[in-house]
Amino acid sequence: MLSICGLNCCDECDKKMDCGGCITTEGRPFGGRCIAAEYIKKGKLDCFLNFKNDLIDDFNSLGIKHLHISDLNLLNGYFINLEFTLPNGQSVKLLEDNNIYLGNQVVIEGTKRCYGLAADDNYLLVCEYGCGGSNPQIIVFKKR
Repeated sequence: MLSICGLNCCDECDKKMDCGGCITTEGRPFGGRCIAAEYIKKGKLDCFLNFKNDLIDDFNSLGIKHLHISDLNLLNGYFINLEFTLPNGQSVKLLEDNNIYLGNQVVIEGTKRCYGLAADDNYLLVCEYGCGGSNPQIIVFKKR
């Protein structure tokens, strides 16, 4: 079953029973937001692709060493929403588990750590973490 964005998300997702499906939920899988479905419904595929390219430019312009991307993928919030420990000891999650974001993972050259990227039309998040998302640290969290 194809989704609003034309990807085969439902066939590939192990949580499709919890989601409701893109077409059935009109682009609100898991009851949250899907950034791709919103942009495509608003202005067709070109609108979404322009938005995606703008995000790629935004991430690349941050000037973070070893961080350069050429593509972003649709990622479920429940999969990428890491819990960060703030300097005051409080734990916080910055994303919504029920939303679908654009993001990517980039291995940091010369280390065993990765950059995790996530974005929607409101925020950019770059974090750094170890294997399996261990010891995550916020690098950039900013309003777009």
